[in-house]
Amino acid sequence: MHPKWFFLIGAGVLLPTAAFAQEADSTALTVQRIFGTREFSPGRVGEVRWLDDGDSYTTVERSVSVKGGRDIVRYETATGARSLLVPAERLCPAGDSTALNPENYEWSPDRKLLLLYTNSKRVWRVRSRGDYWVLRLADWTLWKVGGDAKPSTLMFAKFSPAGDKLGYVCGGNLYVQNIQTREITALTGDGSQTSINGTFDWVYEEEFGIRDGFRWSPDGQHIAYWHLDATGVRDFYLINNTDSLYPFITPIPYPKVGETLSACRIGVVSVAGGQTLWMNVPGDPRDNYIPRMDWAGNSNEIAFQYLNRRQNRNRLMIGDRRTGEVRAILTDSDSAWVEVVDSMKWVNGGRAFLWLSERDGWNHLFLHDRSGAMIANLTPGPFDVLSVDRVDARGQWVYLSASPENPTRRSLYRVSLKGGGAVERCTPPDQNGWHTYDIAPNGAWAFHTFSAFGTPPSVELVRLPDHAVVRTVVSGKAARRSVDRLKRGASSFFRVDIGGGVLLDGWKMLPPDFDSTRTYPLIVYVYGEPAAQTVLDRWGGDTYLWHLLLTQRGYIVVSVDNRGTPAPRGRAWRKCIYRQIGILASEDQAAAVRAMRRWPFVDSTRIGVWGWSGGGSMTLNGLFRYPELYQTGIAVAFVSDQRLYDAIYQERYMGLLPDNERGYRDGSPITHAGGLRGNLLLVHGTGDDNVHYQSAERLINALVKEKKQFSMMSYPNRTHGISEGENTTIHLYTLFSRYFDEHLPPGAR
Repeated sequence: MHPKWFFLIGAGVLLPTAAFAQEADSTALTVQRIFGTREFSPGRVGEVRWLDDGDSYTTVERSVSVKGGRDIVRYETATGARSLLVPAERLCPAGDSTALNPENYEWSPDRKLLLLYTNSKRVWRVRSRGDYWVLRLADWTLWKVGGDAKPSTLMFAKFSPAGDKLGYVCGGNLYVQNIQTREITALTGDGSQTSINGTFDWVYEEEFGIRDGFRWSPDGQHIAYWHLDATGVRDFYLINNTDSLYPFITPIPYPKVGETLSACRIGVVSVAGGQTLWMNVPGDPRDNYIPRMDWAGNSNEIAFQYLNRRQNRNRLMIGDRRTGEVRAILTDSDSAWVEVVDSMKWVNGGRAFLWLSERDGWNHLFLHDRSGAMIANLTPGPFDVLSVDRVDARGQWVYLSASPENPTRRSLYRVSLKGGGAVERCTPPDQNGWHTYDIAPNGAWAFHTFSAFGTPPSVELVRLPDHAVVRTVVSGKAARRSVDRLKRGASSFFRVDIGGGVLLDGWKMLPPDFDSTRTYPLIVYVYGEPAAQTVLDRWGGDTYLWHLLLTQRGYIVVSVDNRGTPAPRGRAWRKCIYRQIGILASEDQAAAVRAMRRWPFVDSTRIGVWGWSGGGSMTLNGLFRYPELYQTGIAVAFVSDQRLYDAIYQERYMGLLPDNERGYRDGSPITHAGGLRGNLLLVHGTGDDNVHYQSAERLINALVKEKKQFSMMSYPNRTHGISEGENTTIHLYTLFSRYFDEHLPPGAR
């Protein structure tokens, strides 16, 4: 249900694919062409690191001298002058002729050392466990961090502020290694499956998006870290029936709705070792969360966000690392839920901080002094700030992303830290679509990535604030040429009136040979939950291409964002869904379908719907609750009963179970399984650690009880993205395509 799994479906540039073999017809799409080649991959910039406050940067490039190797290259930002800093041949460990393949890297503060991350393994979602190596540029000495630690067991290694030490996590414990002597000091010793230091359990990572669980103090003398006690968190067991003669079980500590949570606390320990001082946080640590923490602009205080279990109150607290005493300096509360603030930044030498809040009905950027008192609303007006992208401390500017005119787009703005000034648009006003920026520390330069609906991304280096293009970094021309050659009908964004003054944003894609005097089947692509939007004016990757394939077969494809999706349309828009997940959203989607059925070119007897994760749940609610509207649906990796999903996500949007049992029941598709009249395909990975296969099995039982016929496909040991294993993605989308062809016949009538 987390956004990253929603967007994974469309992230075509990251899929492992075979070399492209030219199709006989370059204008027509096939599943193999989309998912089995890299023809439509626009390219990407490799691991850019700004240097010298932004006057130069480094990146990783393919080596011309070492087969399979990669060089670290430096560029002058203004001129583009290129110099080879670290050739691939210098990345060969002693006695090994094979160069390390850096998956990530970090420079020491003085740029004399390079920290390399390689040989990664997946932990839950992300490959966050691997090997780290230090390269000293003066004499090309290369050594492995962690001493005799087993391969691929270190996590989150990073330099101290002075660059003389490295901190890292291994086996649930925190360590510091002296770079000069290579001596290792264990800072904790109680790490286990249930005692977790410096990283997180499954649900914290999934729903709060945090993995790296420790922070160096600015003076490098202490480390603040999270500790989670997962004792009492019940395991969910994933059963693997295929990889050995007898099945084996993988336990996943997973707190479902209403169940016991990990106890979370914050401690500070000296880098020399010794006892941890714990912050004296009030309340039951199993009924509160600490989703964000860092040093509070100095080396004596820690700032952390303290969220109650209902997640409708977020207190910003300051803890003293010398005494452990804490005090709350700011409280955000809401009758629905509050968001965790990712954009809190200390400014003005630590005398003030930035804070995003919906307290006045819009997501605005506020400036507060160190006591928590508000100094100014920096972004007044009826629009939402989407993110803070960079603080230019020297120029006293904050760069932020927003879209005041159109909730399907995204652009860059800036506002003065001094307050009282207008919010200035930096993205040129004639450029629509989706714009993201990696801004240099000095605020003078940025890597600007642009894409639009049906247009693959390109990357330029631009100067700020005038947005002058310095040079193109990734043109995306080859991918654009391939897309432009395809047979494409008209596509457009629209708003559909569902009554009561509510207008929903949507997009539609028409067949290439569209004839407005005939009628076509309509396929609705849905998500609909608070985690993500579908109606965005940006490149949709493989999902867009598959939808285009459907239009080439004679379907109209549409998507609509109901109320409750995280569109920048104000707090009321987003939070009216509270305590009625699956209820209000499916009503909005049904109302939109009723309106679109009145389009003269839509065949009301051929309407289908499909979605993944939350979109799979929405598909089921549509088919079960509004069977008169939808004839066919494909539900992928869905939650059939909200009580089966994780506590952090579901309780955030539905409240606690004892307070909203009816909402949980009425919003769950399984409750309405008897309403099915059309064609239904259920698809689920049996190794899904996010939305468990249990969800599919319980729905299957309910449908059998109701004597409802349906189709299903389970993918053994695949996780929530259903991508593991050779040809899985091709098989999956071939299945989707054939199911729609068979049960929702394509073409004009």
